[in-house]
Amino acid sequence: MAGPVAGVVLAGGRSSRMGQPKSGLEWHGATLLFRTAAVVARAVDGPIVVVRAPGQQLPDLPEGVDTAEDPVEGLGPMQGVAAGLSAVRDRAGAAFVCSTDLPFLHPAYVRAVVRGLDDPAVDLVLPTVRGYRQPLAAGYRTALTGLIEAQIAEGNLRPGMLLKHCCAVQPDDTVLLADPAVAATDPALDSVQNVNTREEYERARARPAPDVTVQCFGALAGVHRRGPRTVAAASLGEAAAAVDLALDRHVVAAINGDHIVRDARLPLVAGDTVAFLSADAGG
Repeated sequence: MAGPVAGVVLAGGRSSRMGQPKSGLEWHGATLLFRTAAVVARAVDGPIVVVRAPGQQLPDLPEGVDTAEDPVEGLGPMQGVAAGLSAVRDRAGAAFVCSTDLPFLHPAYVRAVVRGLDDPAVDLVLPTVRGYRQPLAAGYRTALTGLIEAQIAEGNLRPGMLLKHCCAVQPDDTVLLADPAVAATDPALDSVQNVNTREEYERARARPAPDVTVQCFGALAGVHRRGPRTVAAASLGEAAAAVDLALDRHVVAAINGDHIVRDARLPLVAGDTVAFLSADAGG
């Protein structure tokens, strides 16, 4: 697909069934919103924008993530989709759009979805997973902004409204799992699993952290840290703690060989490889 792909994350407002905004729910040392935005950022090459409700205060966001405000409250998620697409359409021709409450979203799923937009005739990639459409884990052309806004103005607030007005594909479980990376790292397609109640959140939070591979190099490769080792870790900080490593200014990490990071809150996903290196010269 020509041009960059953006990421749009809908922060959502206060959830009556949660008693608080989902965006601020704790997730392995960060928040659900922090995790979702950071995972999307790993999977796309364009700007990342978080859409907030009017006046909504957001928790900390990953470095480089922008914000946009939904101008109208109470019109449902498609109003937020329109606001997000509008915020990035001058910088990207397409975007992966998702809600904040996807604690198991995997970059492989994001890439598989937006790859459906490689066909220039396709305007919308609307996955149908476990028999349900997933408009908040989908790929959109940013040119759909005007169409969505027009439909909302006419009172058409349901995501399915777009199917009559644009070229859409609806990959199902079989199609998504035909991608080897998705099949290997997200075989149950838990990327689309959201949390709508406190009980669902607590069950999700109690699940074991994903298995990742960790190795220390250079001066960090002490007797007890020679690797590689498989550890359970949902964040960079948890991976460092698993090998008794203090993640401070003297240490950097390379995720899968290309993302050089040091923020302990950054999320890890199944299949990741983390290499810890000394940030000091000669290390």
